[in-house]
Amino acid sequence: MAKFNGPLLSEAVLEDWIDYNGHMTDSAYAIVFSRAVDQLMIELGINEAFREKEQYSIYTLETHLCYLAEAHKGQELYVSLHLLDHDSKRLHVFFTMENKAGEKLATSEQMLMGMDMATGRPAPFPEVIQSEVDLLAESQRDTPIPPQAGRKIGIIRKN
Repeated sequence: MAKFNGPLLSEAVLEDWIDYNGHMTDSAYAIVFSRAVDQLMIELGINEAFREKEQYSIYTLETHLCYLAEAHKGQELYVSLHLLDHDSKRLHVFFTMENKAGEKLATSEQMLMGMDMATGRPAPFPEVIQSEVDLLAESQRDTPIPPQAGRKIGIIRKN
């Protein structure tokens, strides 16, 4: 079974990620969450050798990023994963980025799609990967849905 009992990913904020406001730039948050997707793939068994042999990968279809607090140069970041839903070829995931003190810095809700790299078309997860996805889903079955999940962007108008 894939191991998701702690942070999926830990990263330190690089100097190149600091913007003119003195904190981590918005694009760097996206980089960290992209690396979390890469780590998720590895944990599920989709590493470089698997991609090459099976011609199978996961692509990101949609991302919704919420910035909650600033991150600063050198600060340790920890990204955890919540699998919200899945089917035979899609993963609806929710990542939470926290600092060392456990304060939420950002969230990223994403829709990921299994892809046959030879055809460039969506494809069901190979059986060995589907088994890992199912085990992950079962391990998180009773985990509450994060309050930020499913949010939409819009201006709230007061009457």
